[in-house]
Amino acid sequence: MNPIAASALALSLLTGEVQATEKPRVTVTPNGSQPSAKGPAEWFTGTVRVDAPFKGTDEGRVSGATVTFEPGARTAWHTHPLGQTLIVTSGAGFVQEWGQPVREIRPGDTVWIAPGAKHWHGAAPTTAMSHIAIAEVLDGKVVDWMEQVSDEQYPR
Repeated sequence: MNPIAASALALSLLTGEVQATEKPRVTVTPNGSQPSAKGPAEWFTGTVRVDAPFKGTDEGRVSGATVTFEPGARTAWHTHPLGQTLIVTSGAGFVQEWGQPVREIRPGDTVWIAPGAKHWHGAAPTTAMSHIAIAEVLDGKVVDWMEQVSDEQYPR
């Protein structure tokens, strides 16, 4: 074998070995492979379930989860340093920015909440609601929790 062919073969073998030991760049987390979590009482009113949470990696800072609110359940007031996107997947619910009217949300609606906007979201009084919540992490933080939404603030 001539020296050029031997060098090319050695390089291709070396490159193939390096590629075989690299960390996979695509990760699949199977549905149901993570347990559901109950939404903590300090952040939620009523029964809330958080499923399939994901957190940013070294290369990315996006995090999120599917959140299901039983009828009447809702978040506390909160903000996100880089904003939040909600994609409503089932039921009926509400979202409200501090000082603004309550807005109804339904399946197929996409809600963008600007960075730092104080807001809450949750289910309607008689109907459950689920949404996918997506936000970015800034300096290790994705949310700043505040006071609970009072019964007077929640629409009936």
